[in-house]
Amino acid sequence: MAQSLSHTVVIIGGGAAGIATAASMLKRQRGLDIAIVEPSDVHAYQPGWTMVGAGIFEPEVTRRPMASVMPKAATWIRASAASFQPEDNQVTLDDGSTVAYELLIVAPGIRLAWEKIAGLEETLGRNGVTSNYRYDLAPYTWELVQQVKSGRAIFTQPPMPIKCAGAPQKSMYLSCDHWMRLGVLDSIDVEFRNAGGVLFGVQDYVPALMEYVERYDIALKLGSNLIAVDGEGGQATFQTEAGQETCDFEMLHVVPPQVAPQFLADSPLAAESGFTDVDPHTLQHTRYPNVFGLGDAGSMPNAKTAAAARKQAPVVAVNALRALDQKGPIAGYDGYGSCPLTVERGKIVLAEFGYGGKLMPSFPSWLIDGTKAQRLSWILKADALPWIYWNGMLKGREWLAGPGNMIAQ
Repeated sequence: MAQSLSHTVVIIGGGAAGIATAASMLKRQRGLDIAIVEPSDVHAYQPGWTMVGAGIFEPEVTRRPMASVMPKAATWIRASAASFQPEDNQVTLDDGSTVAYELLIVAPGIRLAWEKIAGLEETLGRNGVTSNYRYDLAPYTWELVQQVKSGRAIFTQPPMPIKCAGAPQKSMYLSCDHWMRLGVLDSIDVEFRNAGGVLFGVQDYVPALMEYVERYDIALKLGSNLIAVDGEGGQATFQTEAGQETCDFEMLHVVPPQVAPQFLADSPLAAESGFTDVDPHTLQHTRYPNVFGLGDAGSMPNAKTAAAARKQAPVVAVNALRALDQKGPIAGYDGYGSCPLTVERGKIVLAEFGYGGKLMPSFPSWLIDGTKAQRLSWILKADALPWIYWNGMLKGREWLAGPGNMIAQ
């Protein structure tokens, strides 16, 4: 029989954004009644999957039991949200239960829409077709990189928005680095087929990336969107400005199109894009003041990365607690996102930027110059960031991520 539950704060999603926000709120107000709605029993550090696909991390280090990262003081509701009734301050779950709230935080992430590419789902994980966007497929990427010695290797990027816009390239550069070390790169035709019109959205980082495109002799095919895959035939079809183009491949690394979860897109909380309609700075809903949104499911025009969620969580924590006290928001999010672009094994171009493509480096340029490939950035990505994620961000420790710029009242 369907239950009727009630909590002061209800958070939809136990991913990076949801857990970090709960932890930040509980640090500020112990004893706060928070429930997190999350069906999965596993929590993943998704930025690590690029490293799995390059044979650098073992897959297991990127996942932990959900129970181990849930804040101890929060109530874990092991279910999926099915619909929102913001006029009634209520969420309906997939089993028909309802959860009433005083304040709602929406962070269910983004949905990988594999089905939008014809023939893809049937061939994923075999026939040379892989993706670092799934835990079970990233090891297959590394298998393929070790196997391929000649022919064509294609790396795709769908239209925006996607999570971690640099990830499609990261896999390509690390694969090329391995092939170069083996001495087989000259026998492999590497193509980067990007539905967009530029290599990377923030121009300041493009020169450093272009150096590697040239070093690895990568053919850049912009305005080229993957629409169909014939795995057994080893063929991929792309929509280009000139029409459809079909080409053979030995290896195809696919980044799927990405959309808002359907239950969110269909709800009164959604913007036209399907994502949670929030103010891009305060992260408060534009129509329901007791609703906040963050992470990949938010409508903000920032890069959808774990680093963005790390900065957003304290902003939501501060402003949501004020909303519970019937006060207006005082913390602001500046659009910060970070994309550590793994250009070779041991070096990274550390892209850090905010709204409007403004550069927002965390470190002085004498220590890390993000516009150049550097060793220290690699150490940050490989060693420091996973540790900060598990032991800092998910525990409400806001290292390098205080509650943003205070905004004028």
